[in-house]
Amino acid sequence: MPLLARIWGCRGSLPTPGPDTVRYGGNTSCVEVTDGAGSRVVLDAGTGIKRLGEALPADGAVHLLLTHLHLDHVEGLRFFEPLWRPEAELHIWGPPSPIHSLRERISRAVSPPLFPLELADSPARLLFHDVPREPWEIGGLRLFALPVSHPGPTLGFRVEAGGRSLAYIPDHEPVLGVELDALEPEWISGYAVAAGADVLLHDCQFDEEEYEARVGWGHSSVAHAVAFARTAGVGRLVLFHHDPGRGDEAVDALTRRAGELWGGAGGEPPAAAGEGMTLELA
Repeated sequence: MPLLARIWGCRGSLPTPGPDTVRYGGNTSCVEVTDGAGSRVVLDAGTGIKRLGEALPADGAVHLLLTHLHLDHVEGLRFFEPLWRPEAELHIWGPPSPIHSLRERISRAVSPPLFPLELADSPARLLFHDVPREPWEIGGLRLFALPVSHPGPTLGFRVEAGGRSLAYIPDHEPVLGVELDALEPEWISGYAVAAGADVLLHDCQFDEEEYEARVGWGHSSVAHAVAFARTAGVGRLVLFHHDPGRGDEAVDALTRRAGELWGGAGGEPPAAAGEGMTLELA
């Protein structure tokens, strides 16, 4: 069976609907991954998850994997239809914390004054899981996650099925304080998640000039995204987490720059993520 990924949101930091973001979309991070045989995981709960929730079948368990708990990655959860279905079973996976449980941390965003209802008002069966450090399985999908360089506890995910692999690292600054070519691969943040993946969805929020004023913000420039993907030896790089100030034409320009930097690295040239894009790893 092929590994299928559908992008429901790929914007970073802030939803940006409008005429300048029609082609790539303005919803924040959400990606659905299936194996074509009924196994499914949802990566992040940005605003794109609302439309996904409306499209999901009413029966069966839903597994939601959160890279981290910054608002742009969880703000859609409050409007995720399975959260309000009495018959639903919703598993929420996220980075562990030694201080507060995952339920406690998510409850902050699903409670007054930020939201009129409490998380406890959800009629669904909610199960919370700290993401393990060892690989695990959900149906026919094999999952692996490790912490990556971004402010606050943040994970990168790898999903495998049928001999194919997809890596998802939407918020990542692997060059913070270092240069990639100065490190052995095993010392590079996120390398073990992305190494040899058929497709890598990776943070590319800034162009090279923008990054100089935003060092330490937790995001990559186009040059760093390409360098990381080349070092990891991925088959295809898909640029993700588009800056809220970057319209469609500017995303096109950044993608062309990624192609220049990719050069003769082999595989398919970099592409920009867009809402509705489906990636089939057959």
